[in-house]
Amino acid sequence: MLIKTIILIMLLLVLLSLGAGMFTLIKDQNKTDRTVKFLTFRIVISVSLFVLLIVSFFMGWIQPHGLMPPAQ
Repeated sequence: MLIKTIILIMLLLVLLSLGAGMFTLIKDQNKTDRTVKFLTFRIVISVSLFVLLIVSFFMGWIQPHGLMPPAQ
């Protein structure tokens, strides 16, 4: 359950960073580099999340499943 919480928090951080990047892009009118910093942070978090998902799968911490349960 802890790993699922960490994954959810990382997804929220990605969304917040994306929103902050959009806000600074509109507000700053390309006068500062804050947009680049926010989007770089988003990429780092996204890659980290991808690595965490792969490691979690191979360690057995998370299990993949389909949208529909298998028919019995």
